[in-house]
Amino acid sequence: MQTCDTQTTRIAPRTGVAFTLPKGAALTVIDPEGTQVSDLLAFAADDVREVISNGRTFDYEETIALTTGNRLWSNRSRVLLTIEEDTVGRHDFLLTPCSKDTFRHFYPDKPVHRGCFGNLAEALASWGITEDQIPVAFNCFMNVPVHGDGSIEVLPPPSRPGDRIVLRAQEDLVIGLTACSAYASNGGAFKPIDYRIDQGGEVPS
Repeated sequence: MQTCDTQTTRIAPRTGVAFTLPKGAALTVIDPEGTQVSDLLAFAADDVREVISNGRTFDYEETIALTTGNRLWSNRSRVLLTIEEDTVGRHDFLLTPCSKDTFRHFYPDKPVHRGCFGNLAEALASWGITEDQIPVAFNCFMNVPVHGDGSIEVLPPPSRPGDRIVLRAQEDLVIGLTACSAYASNGGAFKPIDYRIDQGGEVPS
């Protein structure tokens, strides 16, 4: 478990962390070197059975192209996070965190890694969150185009060094955050992710 302040914290390549984010605080997720993905999970701090939901978010926001001004909703139809700033404009909320099974399926010639799923499970265990409670993550900077025939592919992220996304907490939250471990997600180069928490600010009514 990590504690955070307004200083920037680095997540080492292919690892993950978890921390609390109080209502009203802003979380800035930064790609310090470019072309990296960060899987983000958010749980309600007072009941971790409430968690971000891609289905609710797509439904209520009426888009899968989430960016500045969009909100991330929970499985109980409450807004957990609002995107206040986004210098990339492309993120994924379709694909599940990479796991050992992901590596066996897509990279049979590569060493098996526990992936973002395993990293999130370990980091979130302190809050009593089990593997079965880990949903589809909001994958910051991940580039997953959807083609006209319905097919999808994973391309390298368009993020450049220093690009960021800023999300404001609408409730007290537990956050899980990673520096992605999968080859396709980050162009095959495993890099760190930085984040910062700013405690100030008011939650819009």
